[in-house]
Amino acid sequence: MSFDYVRELPSPEHLKELLPVKKTTAEMREARVDLIKKVISGDYERLLLIIGPCSADNEEAVVDYISRLARVQEKVADKILIVPRVYTNKPRTTGAGYKGMMHQPDPSKQPNAFEGIKAIRHMHIRVMEETGLVAADEMLYPDNFAFLDDVLGYVAVGARSVENQQHRLTCSAVDIPVGMKNGTGGDVEIMFNAIKAAQTSHDFIFRGWEVSSNGNPYAHAVLRGGVNDKGMTIPNYHFEDLQWIGQQYEALGVKNPAMIIDTNHSNSGKKYEQQPRIASEVMHSMNYDPLVKKLVKGFMIESYIEPGAQKIEDHRIYGKSITDPCLGWRDTEAMIYEMAEKL
Repeated sequence: MSFDYVRELPSPEHLKELLPVKKTTAEMREARVDLIKKVISGDYERLLLIIGPCSADNEEAVVDYISRLARVQEKVADKILIVPRVYTNKPRTTGAGYKGMMHQPDPSKQPNAFEGIKAIRHMHIRVMEETGLVAADEMLYPDNFAFLDDVLGYVAVGARSVENQQHRLTCSAVDIPVGMKNGTGGDVEIMFNAIKAAQTSHDFIFRGWEVSSNGNPYAHAVLRGGVNDKGMTIPNYHFEDLQWIGQQYEALGVKNPAMIIDTNHSNSGKKYEQQPRIASEVMHSMNYDPLVKKLVKGFMIESYIEPGAQKIEDHRIYGKSITDPCLGWRDTEAMIYEMAEKL
């Protein structure tokens, strides 16, 4: 094989010894995960808001941002359950570009996955300890979930990964809610198949072991729009889309059917400033169809301290995305309060 073996990564067990979770933090996490599950199952009447930077590139800025979210969470706790996005892996369409903190703990330096694995676990623990919130991350490499399985509250499988067998099987053993996105072309059948696979028990290979799983009843749908063969974006958050997808979803007969609406990506055409409008439209649609109201459990929103995006090689502005453009804090805070008022 033509690999160059650069450095060996620590085992999940060793990493957890180096960076343990305090008992009180673990108990807080369990309680928070239970609330997220109850929102998905319909047993806890809150709107789920999975919100944060496109990629978590800087620990200080990420913790600062989530500390702001935590203060807002206290004010809207009777209406909204906030799950901060701390996305440490970044899928790339062509493979080029910044791949997240797990690869590059310092975006301006060379990749170092050994230090990256330690950095992302440290950041997730710090988020829990300093803010009382439990984060979401994206499952880009299924094997790496073992490094973070005791610090996450939610995991998302992206549009490029959702058709992958190992992602689906690994999610069947995950004990937290998993959001399955529709494919990049907008195909919801791919998403539905992933949900069914993740909710089913399996025997498969994971980290050098033959393992068995019991299925994850909290695997659910995330609608992010798509791109057609002409490169045009196809949103799937409009009323008629939600009605049709909801009807197909109900017919599957899976456990805990739930839809999260991704307000960026192909639903906004990456026009990040449109995200509050899209969320508002979906909330309006929820008032006109009982099925839509029942199935839409929340939103996935890209937001950071400063609006927009910047290039890594620029003189970087604190709290501004270095990947996809994000909503800024001022508009984010106003949006969350407006959402709470509508509930």
